[in-house]
Amino acid sequence: MKRRTFITAMAAMAAAPLVKAQTLPRGSVKIIVGFPPGGGTDVMARVIAQKLGILWDMPVVVENKAGAAGVIAAGYVAKQPNDGSTLLMTNISNHAIAPSLYPALGYDVERDFTSIMLVGVTPNLLIGNQNQEASTVGELVELCRKRPGEISFGSAGVGAAQHLALEMFKLRAKISALHVPYRGSGPMVTDLLGGQINYSFETMTSATPLVHGGKVKVLAQTRNKRAKSFPDVPTVAEQGYPGFDASTWYGMVGPAGMDAGLVKRMNEDFNSVIAMPEVAQKLESFGAEDGGDSPEKFSAFIGAEIKKWAQVIREAKVQPA
Repeated sequence: MKRRTFITAMAAMAAAPLVKAQTLPRGSVKIIVGFPPGGGTDVMARVIAQKLGILWDMPVVVENKAGAAGVIAAGYVAKQPNDGSTLLMTNISNHAIAPSLYPALGYDVERDFTSIMLVGVTPNLLIGNQNQEASTVGELVELCRKRPGEISFGSAGVGAAQHLALEMFKLRAKISALHVPYRGSGPMVTDLLGGQINYSFETMTSATPLVHGGKVKVLAQTRNKRAKSFPDVPTVAEQGYPGFDASTWYGMVGPAGMDAGLVKRMNEDFNSVIAMPEVAQKLESFGAEDGGDSPEKFSAFIGAEIKKWAQVIREAKVQPA
């Protein structure tokens, strides 16, 4: 019996495709970010790149190619060699929202990219500068109903995570509000603090220092559960809108057709990096949770996100800039 089991196991191993260990690209690795320095995607990428450089004993540099809510960067990476030398720190904007927002998008998410790993999922924080009237979701909804189309919400651009969170909120709360797009979170935050705009569903990554520094008031977080780093901030769902989930997420992808062995190697190393205590602590401090696992799991996650945001874009009649 034992001999038969051994023979069967050996036969199965022989029939299964072998994924050989693949050496890393020579020289250096670039991680492309589709937003200006200082935003959520940029911060996450730099935390990981620094540790990868040590692990791989080579330069791992972050390069910013801002514009069109990350679409320019995604289109660039899709056309790069698939040897692993150029990766994309993608996020919800260019990999889940853009496919439904831009009819003539220059890339196809499923066809043109290789999933490597989900880095983390984080809520957005609904924030306003300290001079704003509303301090809860209920108060904000009432304010928007009293002054329809006047209360302004900034975002990192048309189709950015902050924008679509706002559109989901408008649909659920049945309110009218003014969307003000910027070229990235940096300039948007500057105007928020200066009072040129009222509120934003800003990414937790870039909003966290503002909250801890007392520069903004935080009304809610937008995932379906409270982030460990903000246990005292209620979710939008808790404040009258059950099921509301407008999470931002970050992940690593490369061009299509990457060698399976290289993807396996990179996936294992990325998993190792985000498990490092100092990296895990950094990610958690920004609300980034539930990252890691396999490329296949990340691909399935992306597919579900595309479907969810396609419905919001359709119902809100969102148009590209």
